[in-house]
Amino acid sequence: MNILMCSVGRRGELLKDFHRTMMGKGKVVATDLSPYAPALYYADKQYIVPPIESPNYIDVLLDICKKESISAVTTFIDPEIKLLAQNRDKFEELGVTVLAPYEETAEICFDKYLAFQYFKKNGIPTVTTWGTLDEFEDAWRNNEVSFPVFVKPRTGSGSVGARKVYSHELLKEALEEEPSLIIQEYMDGIDLDADVYVDMINHEAVAAFSKKKIETRIGGASKTISFKDDKLFQFISEIVKIFKFNGPIDIDFFCINGEYYVSEINPRFGGAYLHAYECGIDFIKYIQKNLNGEANEVEFGEYEEDIIMMMYDGVVFRKKDELAK
Repeated sequence: MNILMCSVGRRGELLKDFHRTMMGKGKVVATDLSPYAPALYYADKQYIVPPIESPNYIDVLLDICKKESISAVTTFIDPEIKLLAQNRDKFEELGVTVLAPYEETAEICFDKYLAFQYFKKNGIPTVTTWGTLDEFEDAWRNNEVSFPVFVKPRTGSGSVGARKVYSHELLKEALEEEPSLIIQEYMDGIDLDADVYVDMINHEAVAAFSKKKIETRIGGASKTISFKDDKLFQFISEIVKIFKFNGPIDIDFFCINGEYYVSEINPRFGGAYLHAYECGIDFIKYIQKNLNGEANEVEFGEYEEDIIMMMYDGVVFRKKDELAK
């Protein structure tokens, strides 16, 4: 298996995990638009590519796939997910599997307000969300919501701009500064997420690793503790059925009084997937099996509870003339 990982940024530890599972049976090829992306240097081969908005971006990736005999391609940034989904046919013509959802699902997951509407339409308990200040004010005047509330960007990733807002005046100021923000009810409960693998043969959830968030920084959870709940696993299976995923996804939840509410879905490797891997939930093994044309068996909850992950910073050193070109 030769895998192409796009926009790798700082995700060096995940590339290390791929090497551990693959054990030299295949290459990890990485791309980024900057030679200063540290994760590049954990790959067997590095490529500097244009921004994803460039008209020739997909052609550049396709050329890399041909040159490196790539088996599967994935990305670590949300804006690129839809791009890969839109060009799935071009990759498949080369025999390359796209580890990303199908186009409609990619569009829904990228737009958090659209996702809220889709959850509601399909009867999935979720966080009540308003797309405009006018919508919110109607609900507020009808006593359907109270402060504080939570705002976050309608699209994008990394939790940039997401914050708690304590008054109507501050909410108006926030939306004047950034009109693309959406408004959500404040969920005063347990903040958690789950790394989920959706089999590429049968498109069902076959594995999930759930963890409570102890600490969250920009970019996601940095300290987590593992737990298991069959009720959550069943909920995850129900959620997956209304989408067309393909491979690893990350789902954020809140738990209030024993009830789960989905917050959002990132259809890619989650930033804290490292926790799942260390506890034995090996999505890389599942990918290998799928690429061999075999479906994976369901393995929910096959890990230990109360294992804590604590992220910390690392460094990469290279001479200037050793940087990727």
